[in-house]
Amino acid sequence: MKPFDQPYRFAMKRLPPQYLMACITACCGSGMLLFGYDQGVLGGLLSGGPFQRRFPELTTNSNLRGATVAIYEIGCALGAVFGFFYGDKLGRRNSIMLGMLVLSIGAILQFMSYGLAQMIVGRVVTGLGNGLNTATIPVYQNECSKAHHRGRAVVIEMAVNIFGVMLAYWVDYGLRNNQTEAQWRLPLALQVAFALVTVSTIIFLPESPRWLASRGRIAEARDVIHHLDSTPDEKARAISVDVQMNEILSAIETERKSATSFKTAFTMGTSGQRYIQRVGLGCFSQFAQQISGINLITYYAPVIFQQSIGMSHDTALLLSGLNGCAYFLSALVPIPLIERVGRRKLMIFSAAGQAITMAILAAMTQDVGNKAKGYVAAVMLFVFNFFFSCGFLSIPWLYPAEINPLAVRAQGAGLATMTNWLFTFLVVMITPTATEKIGYKFYIVWACTNAAFVLIIYVFFVETTGQTLEDLDLLFAREQSWFIGPKSARLAKEIRTARNAQRQEALATGVVNLTAHKAGIAGARPLDLEHVEQTSEEKFDTKED
Repeated sequence: MKPFDQPYRFAMKRLPPQYLMACITACCGSGMLLFGYDQGVLGGLLSGGPFQRRFPELTTNSNLRGATVAIYEIGCALGAVFGFFYGDKLGRRNSIMLGMLVLSIGAILQFMSYGLAQMIVGRVVTGLGNGLNTATIPVYQNECSKAHHRGRAVVIEMAVNIFGVMLAYWVDYGLRNNQTEAQWRLPLALQVAFALVTVSTIIFLPESPRWLASRGRIAEARDVIHHLDSTPDEKARAISVDVQMNEILSAIETERKSATSFKTAFTMGTSGQRYIQRVGLGCFSQFAQQISGINLITYYAPVIFQQSIGMSHDTALLLSGLNGCAYFLSALVPIPLIERVGRRKLMIFSAAGQAITMAILAAMTQDVGNKAKGYVAAVMLFVFNFFFSCGFLSIPWLYPAEINPLAVRAQGAGLATMTNWLFTFLVVMITPTATEKIGYKFYIVWACTNAAFVLIIYVFFVETTGQTLEDLDLLFAREQSWFIGPKSARLAKEIRTARNAQRQEALATGVVNLTAHKAGIAGARPLDLEHVEQTSEEKFDTKED
């Protein structure tokens, strides 16, 4: 019996599949809510009187202020690196629980701070935990989800993430008139409460079936897939589980033949896996998210409203809270669209809208004293968040967990998350100085980068909508090209059609073809049963406890 198996087996056997999947999404969402709360909470505290009296050095030195905010991202990047090396060894559930424990320790250090050094250490430790969480949670969600639910589930998670940002803004606003140190200590202490919610939930949830299969725990993986499969007819459900297990084990066997190690992520692979291309796409999606300019707004919205637009402190906090509400509502927009429109189209739409918005924001902030232009600039912050929410909010977190093969999925997600946090650090670090030195010209930089992303996404990004994680392996094996973007939707449709034909045959005949991908898709590999066949010792005890 592995640690925490008892409670998850108890819950898994008593929940219908749709409720079990909803619980997994809710647990992942609570973890991402904490991620959003952490991002939004400090920006509103920086200009508060009690915070400035406790840390006076931050009021006179913009570089130090930027470093104090941004050092959190360095911790997050290091946490993602830890996930790169140890995520597969720990498993998805244990990684999330460890991340929440470390994050809670950091949060305690922060809200108990009596000096800047302690605050900085607390932010680094909090970042370590959050970096591990953000590298693991999307992978866990993806590996537990069906292909047609995967995108929607992660979009919901990221909508909850933005609810966390909004909550942080309103907590800061609600305490703005409190002149005791509770004004800043209480918002920082709330991080621990959110972490406890996630940990107390995940111990009742199953491990990722793909991770279990990759560790040779075949019977357990099959049991989890069985409890997550919502096929109503029991016979059809058993065949559906067999088909899914066949696909997963085929992918594992292909990866095993490639003799993977942590260095594998930086190679093309020996059987058409194209590891470095896929890892690179995941990393670039996170790079693009940060170089869009979003954290210029998320971290410094109150500062922008005050310094760039010329509003009072209270008005700036109020508008930041309203912006958070609008941001959250905008994050709901892609929920019905992500599986219908597709990842690439939504990202291209987002990048184009962000470029236009940043260009207008630059034009409107040239004259800080002009009230009319200031109002337009304030509206542009809301508009930018809308465009960002449509594609760039959730897809960069979904994409690395989808695009990377199982052998390097944890490593690829870790590298992508590390990329996100390193460039978040860059943006958060330079923003106070850049807005002070070059003003409106800073927004022109973001307009140009977003315009470039439109072309890059069109040419290089693969459409993953509707594909199983194993189908994507076939797509890359079939099309050995870097410039795969424009043709990826057609290739994906061909592979999906062949896959569905195989599944229909299995359902009709009651026989699962254990030579994988019978439909003759180029790049398929046969399943070597001697490595994955379940032995009597591996059988999973499913008796009532």
